[in-house]
Amino acid sequence: MLEIEIRVCEALAARGLVPIEATKVMRKKASVDVARVAEIEAEVHHDVIAFVTAAAESIGPEGRFLHFGMTSSDVLDTTFALQLVEASDALEKALIKLIAAVRKQVNAHRGTVMAGRTHGIHAEPITFGLKLAGWYTELLRALDRLRAARVEISHGALSGAVGTYAMNGPDIEAEVLESLGLIVEPVSTQVVPRDRHAMFFATLATIGGGLERFATEIRHMQRTELLEALEPFGKGQKGSSAMPHKRNPILTENLSGLARLLRSYAGAAFENIALWHERDISHSSVERVIGPDATITLDFMLGRLTGVIADLDVRPEAMRRNLDITGGRLASERILLAIVDKDIARDEGYRWVQRCAMAEGDFRAAVRDDTDISRLLSQDEIEDCFDEKHALKHIDLIIDRALEKTP
Repeated sequence: MLEIEIRVCEALAARGLVPIEATKVMRKKASVDVARVAEIEAEVHHDVIAFVTAAAESIGPEGRFLHFGMTSSDVLDTTFALQLVEASDALEKALIKLIAAVRKQVNAHRGTVMAGRTHGIHAEPITFGLKLAGWYTELLRALDRLRAARVEISHGALSGAVGTYAMNGPDIEAEVLESLGLIVEPVSTQVVPRDRHAMFFATLATIGGGLERFATEIRHMQRTELLEALEPFGKGQKGSSAMPHKRNPILTENLSGLARLLRSYAGAAFENIALWHERDISHSSVERVIGPDATITLDFMLGRLTGVIADLDVRPEAMRRNLDITGGRLASERILLAIVDKDIARDEGYRWVQRCAMAEGDFRAAVRDDTDISRLLSQDEIEDCFDEKHALKHIDLIIDRALEKTP
């Protein structure tokens, strides 16, 4: 806030509207005493007046030029833009670290075969690397969105009361904002329109939703019935106060909870769009909470998930064991298509395969022994349908395509 105030004065001084010597004194002496600001605010009940008064006191007589031709939103909205830009840069670094951790695991497990699942039910074989490749590409999209949101939020305003530049001209605004690395809001109406902020916080919530998706998958894979991939578990760590055998997915459960907070912050940002006339301050109290909370929450989530992914306890043997429990039923589609290829109506062939799949016992044996199927398909043709390599033949291509793009 102080830097913005001084830069406006320096721009005014360059045009002969403020004494240059006054700005030199400002640069040398200006400071902010938080306790003094609080003392003044207790009397005037206006945070920006308290800030300007305290800063002017630290400067001396030359302090009277602070806030020259400015209104509160000029300094507040421009400051908020700078804060969110800086937060975006920190989040980008954290996101890139997570992307690198996921990429490493994609390559490590591109050939680790497991059951693909839809509705929680076995579908066809995939690899764990393929699952992670989907996460990788989603994180790259998250990075693109974050970068776009950074641009969206990089708009400031120094246009004065109701945004008409009645006191300081657009040239002052343009010069100062450019020096701060910000973009001029074309029509500020005294405040930067809050649709920009809504888009920014919606982006954070969308990224958080993706992290929750990954966290939920890890939680599922850590279930006792699966034990395919587990969170890291520290030496001496305990899972339950009552049951010593417990190893709970507490880190990813925590991420699922934090994602809910991000969505609530985005909802609050959407409520901030509709302000009265040229401005009111109903948005201000909201942003004082969601600004720091949302950015800190996402930063924490990114760091936590990076640690989980980097040290994930992946168990290929459990993935293989779980893949095999259906007795080969994952080959049902290929058997159906082999029957259709023999000039049998799809619906009829579907019934044949389904009755084998729904019967108890070994599916492979049921298919071999089925009168209708065995009449059409030789034993070699049936066995070929159970070769999982057929389902996995394009996995490397998909993964390579995903990994072509880097942050």
